[in-house]
Amino acid sequence: MSTASTLPVAPLRPRAKVPAPELAIVRPPAPERYLLHLLLFVLTLLTTTLIGMRYMYDFDLGRAPLTSQTDILPYDWAWNNLGLLHTGLPFSLTLIAILLAHEFGHYITCRWFGVDATLPFLFPAPTLSGTFGAVIRIRSRIQSRAALMVIGASGPIAGFLVAIATTCYGLLNSKAIEGDPVPSMIRISAPGIMTWLRTLLLTANPDIPPLLHMVPHPVLVASWIGILITAINLIPAGQLDGGHILYALSPRAHRICHHVMIGLLLYLGTVEWLGWLFWAFLLLLPAMRHPRIVDKTPLSLGLLALAPLSLAILLLTASTQPVAGMSLAQVLLRIHWGFWIR
Repeated sequence: MSTASTLPVAPLRPRAKVPAPELAIVRPPAPERYLLHLLLFVLTLLTTTLIGMRYMYDFDLGRAPLTSQTDILPYDWAWNNLGLLHTGLPFSLTLIAILLAHEFGHYITCRWFGVDATLPFLFPAPTLSGTFGAVIRIRSRIQSRAALMVIGASGPIAGFLVAIATTCYGLLNSKAIEGDPVPSMIRISAPGIMTWLRTLLLTANPDIPPLLHMVPHPVLVASWIGILITAINLIPAGQLDGGHILYALSPRAHRICHHVMIGLLLYLGTVEWLGWLFWAFLLLLPAMRHPRIVDKTPLSLGLLALAPLSLAILLLTASTQPVAGMSLAQVLLRIHWGFWIR
């Protein structure tokens, strides 16, 4: 009698459990964190109001801003004129409104997609605007391309909408330069959105002076700063808002554009505006590398529409030379190096 042969069978092993994707736990800020947000808000309101006092003082005199050394560093003057503190509020409230609209655009969409994020942090600073800007801190990974697209685009869109309203107010309340203008120590360039809005408003108010012959209202100055911040955030590189949007479209395109933008910013900083060098070096930091997205589900047509909308905002707000005469090449030419050249 023959017996059937059998093949050796490997012992059964329990199946490995596939870890479920981690969901973001949105943690409420600790009480002391609320105090930090409030403290930074109050300090930023103070520093921007002190700067705004001087802008309003120059405006009331019919003088363009930044025409004297006191305009550049107005803190001693402001301390001796605290009775004018309320006159700085139009500038400070306008700038803070644009910054907070931008950051709350990010914050609200983070909460919508279950991404853990902090409330906005405002940063006071001894600058010509009185602030270093505002940020939120995202404390959990963004899981999908859809979330990344919406979170990246919502901030610039929200800030841009507020800036449009404040720019219109600033244009309607600015006035023409009378007599021979005092040369400004810093010459700023108007972005395309300001030129376009002025042309649009001329139909209702033909007395709006040309931008080059205008004493800008402090609200318009604050709007210009907010518009510049919007343009910088939309640079398509790193973890800037524009970088998030481009990465949601194509990680490969983001990787290529990131390196191209660093080279372009280095060039623009050399020949157009010194400030672009700061952003070029910032994008070189390892912390600016974009994290990978786990969910690669294709974007819907509605979400894809956010990309050309963001690009349109970038084109309307961007200027290669927001401050004239301040490129690296021009600054180096003005430095006396102590050499006698025949």
